[in-house]
Amino acid sequence: MSKISVDHVFTSESVSEGHPDKVCDQISDAILDACLAKDHKSRVACETLVTTNLVVNAGEITCSGWDQINPEAIARDVVNHIGYDHKELEFCSDTFEYIDRLHGQSPDISQGVSEGEGLHQEQGAGDQGMMFGYASDETEALMPAPIYYSHLLLDELQKIRKAGTIPYLRPDSKSQVSIQYIDGKPDHITAVVISHQTDDIPLEQIQADLQAVAEKILAPSGLLKDNIEYFINPTGKFVVGGPHGDAGLTGRKIIVDTYGGVGSHGGGAFSGKDPSKVDRSAAYYARYVAKNIVAAGLASKCEVQVAYAIGVAEPLSINIDTYSTGIMTDRKLEAIVKTSGLFDFRPAAIIQALGLLEPKGWSYRETAAYGHFGRISFPWEKTDQVDALKALVK
Repeated sequence: MSKISVDHVFTSESVSEGHPDKVCDQISDAILDACLAKDHKSRVACETLVTTNLVVNAGEITCSGWDQINPEAIARDVVNHIGYDHKELEFCSDTFEYIDRLHGQSPDISQGVSEGEGLHQEQGAGDQGMMFGYASDETEALMPAPIYYSHLLLDELQKIRKAGTIPYLRPDSKSQVSIQYIDGKPDHITAVVISHQTDDIPLEQIQADLQAVAEKILAPSGLLKDNIEYFINPTGKFVVGGPHGDAGLTGRKIIVDTYGGVGSHGGGAFSGKDPSKVDRSAAYYARYVAKNIVAAGLASKCEVQVAYAIGVAEPLSINIDTYSTGIMTDRKLEAIVKTSGLFDFRPAAIIQALGLLEPKGWSYRETAAYGHFGRISFPWEKTDQVDALKALVK
C-alpha cells in the first residue's frame, strides 16, 4: 500500500500540574482514588472549580465508605503538593475557602450501568458516545512527537521547581512544541514556547535559564537543528498565575490529556470519572489496542474508534484507521481486532483487563497532569498482545 507523503508543521501544547484546570483534574481524581480505595464499586463523577482562594466540588458520588472520606482534606493535600503553599499566591492550601456540593448518583443511571440491573444483565456503558485511541511510531512511547516533547519539558520543569534548582519558579506553566514534518515524519523542531509563572525577576534571566533547560531536554530527540525560535514568557511577565490569575474547571484540557490534536477526539473528559464511564475506560482501551497494533509493526500510525449506547455492553461500532500506513487493509485489521479474541471492548472486560478498579503501582491522580498516554506506568500502555498479533498475520 502506498504511503502518504506530507510536509507540514504541527504544534501541540502541554500545561503543568499548577495550571488551574489541571489543579481541578488532580483534585477530582484524588477523590476518585479515595473512593475506589474504600469501595471498588464506587460510582464517581466529581467536578472541581477553582478560583482566587476558593475550591468547589460538585457532582455525584456513590461509595459505601463515603462517610470516612474527607474531600476537603484531599483538596488541601493536592493543592499543597502542587506547590500552592504561600499566601501571596492568593491560592493557598492553608487558606482557601472550600464548598462541597457532592451527592449520590441517579438510580436511573445506576440501573443501566451496574451488572445485573436494568434491561441488560451485563454491565453496560456508563454513557453513550464515541472514544478514540491513537498510536504512532514517531517516539519511543509511540506518541505523536509534538505532545510528547511538550509534556517532557513541563515534567522536567516541575522537578526542577520542586527541587529548588531554579528557585524563582512558581507552579503554573504551559509549553508548546512545533515540529516540521517531512515525508510524514518528524524532521526538526521549529519553535518552542514556554510560559512559566515566576517571582518578579528580570525577564532576561528567566529566558536564559529556561532555554537552557529546553535545549537539554530536547537535544536527545535529534530534532534540534538550526533556526529554532524560543518564546519564553513572551508577554514579558508572568507573576500572577494559577487559580488567582484564571479560574479552572475539571475536564477542560482534553487535547492536552490525549494526543495534542493529532487524530480525533470524541469530546469526553477523563478526570473525576470512575471506569464505568466509557469516556475514560474505553479511551484508555482504544489507546491500548492502537499501541499494540503499532508496536507489532502492523502500521506506523493507528487510530481506533469505538462507540457505545448507555446501558449496553457491546459496542455499537469499532473502526480502525491506519492512515494508509498498514501492512494490510484497515478492514482486515479491524476484523482481527473484532474476532481474534485478543481484545474485548465490553466495559466490564476493559475494567478487568486494565485493572481499573484496583490500581496497582499507579493512581488516577497521577494521570491528571502531563498526559494520560505515553507513560509506561499506566496499564493501557502495555504491549502484551504484540506477539499474538504478529502470529495472526504471518
